[in-house]
Amino acid sequence: MTTSFDIGIEENDRQAIADGLSRLLADTYTLYLKTHNFHWNVTGPMFNTLHLMFEGQYTELALAVDEIAERIRALGHTAPGSYAQYAKLTSIAESTDVPAAEEMIRQLAEDQAAVVRTARSIFPVADEANDEPTADLLTQRMQVHEKTAWMLRSMIEA
Repeated sequence: MTTSFDIGIEENDRQAIADGLSRLLADTYTLYLKTHNFHWNVTGPMFNTLHLMFEGQYTELALAVDEIAERIRALGHTAPGSYAQYAKLTSIAESTDVPAAEEMIRQLAEDQAAVVRTARSIFPVADEANDEPTADLLTQRMQVHEKTAWMLRSMIEA
């Protein structure tokens, strides 16, 4: 559902941006769930380090989903909020098993990079529409996910 109003961004641009942000929301929520799952189920010699690291990551992601959803609403659109919707929109593969700790790290590093790609794909539309709040949100999300991906990769690189 769309609300008609004027914030200086044309409706078709608001729709395109909201659609992109919906994909980002789905990726972020799916990554949140996966990271939380790995937090609960990690084992091995790096248990304490990874358990705490994953907790910090899923806590940050929980805050991010709210920011992304609220931006979609500020653009006059409804934010997706169901597993079914997220499954259709996300680029993140769910993990239904419990991989070894190193595989958890590898998957999460790739998933963080996937979220960066999703955010980056929305940026040109937001930039062209002069949607500075969305561009700022996307920039912040890319910075967080790029740094987290680097930190995760650093744990398993030789």
